[in-house]
Amino acid sequence: MATEVENKPLATEEEKKTELPAAGVEKKDDSATAAAAATADGDKKAAEGEKTGTENHAADAGAGGDAAATSAAATEQAPAKKEKEVKPLVHKANFEKDVVYLYQFTRTPLLPSMSPYCLKVETWLRLAGLKYENVDHKLKLRSKKGQLPFVEVNGEEIADSAIIIKELAQRYEKDLDAALTQEQRNIAHAMISMLENHLIWVLLFWRSKNPDLMIKGYKVNLQHALGSRLPNAVLNFLFKFQFGRKGAKKVKAQGLGVHKPEEIEEFGKQDLKVLSELLADKPFFFGDEPTTLDCVAFSVLAQVHYISDEVKYALKEFMQENCPNLVGHVSRIKERCFPDWDDICTKLDLNAHLPKPEPETKENKEGADTEKTAEQDKNESEKELEKDNSNEKTEKKEEKPEKAAVEENKEKEEAAAK
Repeated sequence: MATEVENKPLATEEEKKTELPAAGVEKKDDSATAAAAATADGDKKAAEGEKTGTENHAADAGAGGDAAATSAAATEQAPAKKEKEVKPLVHKANFEKDVVYLYQFTRTPLLPSMSPYCLKVETWLRLAGLKYENVDHKLKLRSKKGQLPFVEVNGEEIADSAIIIKELAQRYEKDLDAALTQEQRNIAHAMISMLENHLIWVLLFWRSKNPDLMIKGYKVNLQHALGSRLPNAVLNFLFKFQFGRKGAKKVKAQGLGVHKPEEIEEFGKQDLKVLSELLADKPFFFGDEPTTLDCVAFSVLAQVHYISDEVKYALKEFMQENCPNLVGHVSRIKERCFPDWDDICTKLDLNAHLPKPEPETKENKEGADTEKTAEQDKNESEKELEKDNSNEKTEKKEEKPEKAAVEENKEKEEAAAK
């Protein structure tokens, strides 16, 4: 889960669909073959024209020339058609121009992404000020290279975090390293290589050896993270077995996994120490403004710093005790790039940075409904009051005849007694 190449799951229907453009190549070749056949047919007609008389020769040659011209036109149209069909398919068909559509992993309760590469790209997009939108693909999609993250821009797919940043920086003139000297660029290149080709693997070693601690350390709900309906108990078992086994194999194949755990831990501490000394007391690695190195460092160091305190991890403790400037660096990038961090981690919202549509119409309707309800209640209460009053009057009217009848009977009884 930590690297771009290793994040490829079992093939899904969506991944199989990405292979469909290859079948279109055969159709393009058929059109070119038809054009070549038309050209050959025209040449044949021209040759037959040469065997006839002068007038017929000229007529046939003209016909042959027309056929050749037609075939040439068909040949010219074939490459255009081929180029149009070769255009890669994208998942976001109704895309908005110049909006970067980012495909990455789901959110977690402690940090926006458990993948340093996904967090790196999103952090860079925010620093560069480019308009982007996360695509909720339920972890079903990968790039044509089999990686996450990848982006789609104007109907074009760009994969691999380093290539994404390079292409977008050139296309939209958003080079965060424009002010760096050549020496600083060299240092940045070396540090990024150390982070992505060494420190990340130290972190992956710990995750692959302790998948249960990883789930607990980032408070991951696998049902949400994997977009599955299986019970978490089943998902936890499958994840521990599959991720732990595959992760350990990759770390060993990379070369780091052949060492002892305490040796690998020491490698990670040395990397942190080098970064700390390079940062020194500066807000960012090369001064007052963040660069690409700051994005990469943040994306990796955040994976260490934001592990829950419930889980003990030697690199986190070392960074807090011996590299407090790195902790400060992580906090500065977080405050600058992720003001919506709490919303992201609380609601697990992929697009917390996008303004939500204000429910003005709904509010007005609700207000109108409230006023209407109040009026109805008022009218109903008035009607009930009127009804009660009318009932009282009716009762009083009924009481009067009864009293008169009682008095009349009383008078009659008194008269009879006399």
